[in-house]
Amino acid sequence: MANDRKKILFVDDEESILDIAREYFSIKQYHVVVARNGFEAIDILEKEEFDCCITDINMPGMDGVELAESIRKKNNTLPVVIMTAYPTIDNTIKTLKNGVVDFLVKPINLSQMELCVERVLHQREIFIENIFLKKEVKGKERLEKLNRELTQKNDELIVLNKIMSDFVTINSTSDVFKRVVEMVMDISDADESSFYVINEAVQNPFQVARVLSGSAKKRMAQYGEEVHEDGHEKLIVEVALDKIPLLVAENNGTLGLPQRIRSFILVPLMIREKIFGVLTASIYEGRNRFTEKDLYYLSFMTNKASYTIENIALYENIYENLFSTLYAFVKAIEAKDPYTQQHSNRVTDIALTIAKVIGCSEEDLEILNVAGRLHDIGKIGIRDNILMKPSRLTEEESEKIRRHPDIGADIVGQLGLWENEQKIIRYHHERVDGNGFPKGLIKDEIPLLSRILAVADAYDAMASDRSYRKKMHHDEIIHTIKKESGAQFDPDIVKVFVKLYKEGKIKSHSDVA
Repeated sequence: MANDRKKILFVDDEESILDIAREYFSIKQYHVVVARNGFEAIDILEKEEFDCCITDINMPGMDGVELAESIRKKNNTLPVVIMTAYPTIDNTIKTLKNGVVDFLVKPINLSQMELCVERVLHQREIFIENIFLKKEVKGKERLEKLNRELTQKNDELIVLNKIMSDFVTINSTSDVFKRVVEMVMDISDADESSFYVINEAVQNPFQVARVLSGSAKKRMAQYGEEVHEDGHEKLIVEVALDKIPLLVAENNGTLGLPQRIRSFILVPLMIREKIFGVLTASIYEGRNRFTEKDLYYLSFMTNKASYTIENIALYENIYENLFSTLYAFVKAIEAKDPYTQQHSNRVTDIALTIAKVIGCSEEDLEILNVAGRLHDIGKIGIRDNILMKPSRLTEEESEKIRRHPDIGADIVGQLGLWENEQKIIRYHHERVDGNGFPKGLIKDEIPLLSRILAVADAYDAMASDRSYRKKMHHDEIIHTIKKESGAQFDPDIVKVFVKLYKEGKIKSHSDVA
């Protein structure tokens, strides 16, 4: 490679990254020097000259931003490239102000890093050449052009970084589509943006998200007409089939677009090389028109959206598989004892009925749904001859039974998911008077959802036949639950339960059968 042994300084506190970078770029005939922190880099720069500096942003002592600022003050011709695993808008703006010319997002592809180095070194040669041309009248125009290019690159970095950071916190597919169309409005001059699902399963474009600008909404209100037209549905289908973005910079009517659409963009969203949907953007009025840069931004954005959708789908699939596996264990436990079959489902349904009346949030209801169905999973760790013993348990056997909430919570906890559900399972046999197990918590020390689950669990247990006794009469069950109000059960939850029972909204196993 004809680079005349260009010198690169790599700065990172991770030894493995330095070793890999040194080996790779040495093979590519670069002269490589490494530093393990910002202070070491400053000392090296005092003694040697370099063509480029690549530094991590997060380092102890002096971080990458401080190092870039120090380099800029001493030698503003030395380009600095920042590496970061967590790009944010604030970081981008801060680093650009301190002379950083490019960003690399970890984990870094070495070939991409090499392309970045080549581009930066080429820009540096142009920059240094223009420093000398500044002294000449002929150099003025070239310097101004370079400044415009650098400004445009800075703007581009800010936009791309905004796109990347905005998708990090999204955790549902519907939010992805909503954010995509909102971002189109943020980064372009669009008056309207829509996302259409169209694929093998949905062959006619189906709009799932849409945003209008203020002027577009005003036009609708003023003329009483729908800004959206069906004239571009054919184009959506064609883009979905071709899987190639389309830019209509100036609508001249040849593509069948309505005249009110002055400029138009369509970008396919692909998931694992298969079409999933099409993003559209429209300009209805004014002199602004979409450009190739807008097409690039929207294409980059749909790629990030696709990656986010894949991650969400993978997580949801793992989540469902784990729950199905654990619930299969519960069903296996219940199948051993015909007296307790479907107990977990009935307890969960009763608990959810109580929780909705109390005013629990949707998040709490989801937690209770999981915890209720898995609340007895810990019994998988109890021997069958104890679980299904037809006579009274000994104290030692009772002690083993009392371990099942801890066993169940620990099983769920091993997965690294459902921390809240884990607590509900662990404490569903606690009593408000402090005489429960496993911790002997009292009153509000017991999670609210555990207190709800305790009432539902006790009711279904008393209303069902067990190996050691027959089910109790309904009046006797209600009397027992009222009697234990303030001792075993939370009085407020008992009141709600009794009210729901009297209204016929809670039924026993025998009622359902």
